[in-house]
Amino acid sequence: MSLKFLIVNGYPKASRDNFDRSDVAHPHDLYERLLERYQPDYQARVFFIADVENPLPELEEVRGFHGVIWTGSDQTIYHTHEEKVARQIEFSRRVFQAGVPQFGSCWGAQMAAMAAGGRVEANPKGREWGFAPRIELTPAGREHPLTAGKPPVFQGIEMHLDHVTELPPSGELLATGEHTRVQALAVDYENGSYWATQYHPEFDLWENARLIAARAGALVKEGFFEKEDDVLRYAEEMKALFKNPADGALRRKLGVDETLLDDRIRQLEFANWLEHLVRPAAG
Repeated sequence: MSLKFLIVNGYPKASRDNFDRSDVAHPHDLYERLLERYQPDYQARVFFIADVENPLPELEEVRGFHGVIWTGSDQTIYHTHEEKVARQIEFSRRVFQAGVPQFGSCWGAQMAAMAAGGRVEANPKGREWGFAPRIELTPAGREHPLTAGKPPVFQGIEMHLDHVTELPPSGELLATGEHTRVQALAVDYENGSYWATQYHPEFDLWENARLIAARAGALVKEGFFEKEDDVLRYAEEMKALFKNPADGALRRKLGVDETLLDDRIRQLEFANWLEHLVRPAAG
């Protein structure tokens, strides 16, 4: 059965143009790669929701999709006075109303919380970047289908400044970390379900390295590196490990373990969403 997906790209056009200049992959393309791997018989429409001239799909149109996928974004989700942000929260609520399953990462996890009545704020610990070295499943996460088969402790690719500080009333905390408490959550709201991760299952080490290199200025300004050349050197080491994941010395130097290198483990949440939420709902 061919399944139809709406991929909601949360970045405004200026940011997308900067991706092209900075040699960073577009997040909707990364999700299409996951669909090609785990749901080869699919159709996908990409919707640039931060471009306010693009009208939001109406309720009946939303009901024509089997799933809605939210990418990351460089916007601030609690800036609800900005139309390019407020309309995204409005649309997620519309998808909940339509009863269509939603999945999201990073901004998408914050969207799951905000749209259903939770709270997001700036993380006082600052940016979480590169990867979280230790994420743990909660007792609920050990039982939930989103994280079925996930190791109890794992690593996840990250790049964010904000974090969920209050789950919505219908939210369930599935994974947690030291820097960011809410690393994975599931939300049942109105007629729908939204499963999400703060970390990025759609990224691999290569794409993570490209993003880190593009954020070199910010990482130096925020005190993680002394010089941009140091950032670029780190990114090249990450690319080298992607090409040769058996390099034990480089694994140890970067602190990367198998849960970040193994596609099946790293992408498991997205595959589980398809298996346990989307396909059963599609009939």
